Amino acid sequence: MYRDILLATDGTEGAKQATDHALELAEQLGATVHIVSVSEEGPHSSEKRDEMRSDLEEEAAQALEEAERTAADRGVETTTTIRQGVPQEEIVDAAETNAMDLIVMGTHGRSGLDHLVVGSVAEEVVRNAPVPVVTVRERDQS
Repeated sequence: MYRDILLATDGTEGAKQATDHALELAEQLGATVHIVSVSEEGPHSSEKRDEMRSDLEEEAAQALEEAERTAADRGVETTTTIRQGVPQEEIVDAAETNAMDLIVMGTHGRSGLDHLVVGSVAEEVVRNAPVPVVTVRERDQS
C-alpha cells in the first residue's frame, strides 16, 4: 500500500513528531522514508540572499541529518534531499516526481489575517498533493 513515504521536515518540534509518525508507519509497512527539507528562497538583495541561503541550507541539512539519524536508530531505510524554493510547491513536486505513495508532515495552526492571506504550508500541500497527506499536529511534550 504505502511503500514510499515522503517526510517533509524543517527541524521544528512539530516536524520531529511527524518524523516519529512517519517512521512508525514505515516500520509497520516495511516502507522507505524519503526525507525532504526545503531551503526557502526569499526576495532579498544578492549579497543578503546568498548569506540567508547559506543559513537556510545549513538548517535544512541539520533537519535532514537529525531525521536520518533517528531513522537509522530505528532501522528504517531512508533517502534524503534538500530542495530550494517555495516549501509547499517543492514538497508536492517531490511527491509527484518521485512517485511517492504518502506524504507525512507536521502542521501548526495559524490564525487571523496571516492565515487567510498566506495559508500554511501543510494546507497548501493537502490541497495540491497527488497522494494522501498525513499531517501531524504538534503535541505538548510535558
